[in-house]
Amino acid sequence: MLAPRPEMTVTERLSLYIQLTRLHRPIGILLLLWPTLWGVWIAGEGHPAWHIALIFVLGTVLMRSAGCAVNDYADRHIDKHVKRTQERPITSGRIAPGEALWLAAALAIVAFLLILPLNNLTLLLSVPAVLLAASYPFTKRFFAIPQAYLGIAFGFGIPMAFAAQLGSVPPVAWLLLIANVFWAIAYDTEYAMVDRDDDIRIGIHSSALFFGKYDVAAVMACYATTLALLVWVGQVTGSGWMFYAGLLVAAGIALYHYSLIKNRSREACFAAFLHNNWFGAAVFAGIALDYLMRTP
Repeated sequence: MLAPRPEMTVTERLSLYIQLTRLHRPIGILLLLWPTLWGVWIAGEGHPAWHIALIFVLGTVLMRSAGCAVNDYADRHIDKHVKRTQERPITSGRIAPGEALWLAAALAIVAFLLILPLNNLTLLLSVPAVLLAASYPFTKRFFAIPQAYLGIAFGFGIPMAFAAQLGSVPPVAWLLLIANVFWAIAYDTEYAMVDRDDDIRIGIHSSALFFGKYDVAAVMACYATTLALLVWVGQVTGSGWMFYAGLLVAAGIALYHYSLIKNRSREACFAAFLHNNWFGAAVFAGIALDYLMRTP
């Protein structure tokens, strides 16, 4: 593998770092941000402390970026066999693997510094959060449905949000986390359907391979389970009609995704994956508007 070019300018290196951390493709940040905001808003009963909300938004960006760097390090020998990923900075030799790890560590440290003003329980929960984010990229080598692990990693901001604002993690936080796991399996299976042939050839696991010919049915079942669990969350929190209206919009979005993935076209499956931003946004809008309407 080629070493990074010594004549590379600061601007060129920053451009490579942006590519490495996927800041030019914010869908991953958004899929991590929405469930985090679900937790922040419900824990704060619609009026979260704004410094806490800001910390979690910034932390989401930093940890997602660090996770991408670790992912590309872990997949550096796999990505060269997949046309879509052959030009990633590490695989193409423009960034050294060790440099990517240093960048990931620096981003994680900044994220940790952000939560230092918060309570001890939040700090304690940050440990498994980091371990989940760092270990997820390796799970596709041995775990049949690594997307479930991704759902835990992407949703761990939920219990942290409750801990930061309440000093405890009530059962509804874990219910919300489980809902996010099923949503992650749904959207990341759509993503895995794009790379199905490459995954078979390389020999790594994905939910698309695990579900096989039932992949479309599994995706829709996961959407249905997500929405059912969110209805349960609404019952626990005493939510009103705006909350359920948000879920109804999300259900409509899920049905639209069915129309995209039913023929298993690569382009349509990828479009469905990207469109999950609006599913998460619809749920958050329902939560936020419901609490807003409760305000006297």
